Amino acid sequence: MLWMFLFDVSFFSDSVLVFVLALAIDLAFGEIPDRAHPTVWMGYVIAFLKGKLKSGNPRVDKVSGVFLCVGSVAVFAVPAFAILWLLRQVPVWGWLLYIIAAAIMLKTTFALKCMRYYTSPIERALKKGDLAEARRWMRFIVRRDPETLDERHLVSASVESIAESTTDGVTSPFFFFALFGVPGAFAFRVINTLDSMVGYRDPVNINIGWFSAKMDTITNYVPARITAVLMVAASAVLGADWHSSWRILKRDRNKTASPNAGWTISAMAGALNTQLEKEGSYALGDAKRFSAGDITWAWHIMQLTTILFGITVILPILALVAFVV
Repeated sequence: MLWMFLFDVSFFSDSVLVFVLALAIDLAFGEIPDRAHPTVWMGYVIAFLKGKLKSGNPRVDKVSGVFLCVGSVAVFAVPAFAILWLLRQVPVWGWLLYIIAAAIMLKTTFALKCMRYYTSPIERALKKGDLAEARRWMRFIVRRDPETLDERHLVSASVESIAESTTDGVTSPFFFFALFGVPGAFAFRVINTLDSMVGYRDPVNINIGWFSAKMDTITNYVPARITAVLMVAASAVLGADWHSSWRILKRDRNKTASPNAGWTISAMAGALNTQLEKEGSYALGDAKRFSAGDITWAWHIMQLTTILFGITVILPILALVAFVV
């Protein structure tokens, strides 16, 4: 029974409680106001540091890109650690304050209900034949021009966003929470925000953003692959076509420019027996059929995949970490 002395039960139970409470907060309340959301402040900090570090010299900017990423992560991850550590030291109420604060902070690093909030209006508009309204909501979830999208591609873009966000919007921050606590989830969210702001190969960002783009690829690498496999399992449980999900995942996962995005998008395409296409970039899946209802199906698959990830990945990692803390 020596393992019982090596296993930190309080660390494990506290971490699970924080995780479950953060999920409950998200499902009950959704996103917090933008003015108080850490991701918005991450954007401000990144924009400020980029303005200070960018020189126009390619070699200097490549080095500055490393400092931009590391510095931005430190600005948020270090205070997150300090705040939670200090709360834990408060007499009597310290534990409760820590649990509540950690859950709220963790919730700000992922967005599950948010995808339903933005994609449901698209589905409703499409079912009414109101493409203009669907395109208006589409601007919140994709960078491609909604005005160029017909009905099929509006459905596709919505489902693609849900599939890809299952990883970088939910399971990846969960993964780094399990490994490194709330500061780890904050670090991932900063890296992902950096990638969305400077991780492009255009002349303005190719040098200053190269390191952030590389770090985003690395941090999403393992979660994306686990999430895609669990998406196949979720499809089986929900009665979607899991055979096709597995087949399309194996065949089409490497067809996107991103080494990670194709995994969940292809798994989702197969599960829904549809083709998810970004014109000029990729087409994953076989069938040309589509339905606005695919958006709801994708959301349900996203939800169950998240639950399966928590059970099969997060809990075991937390248990393993509890042996070494």
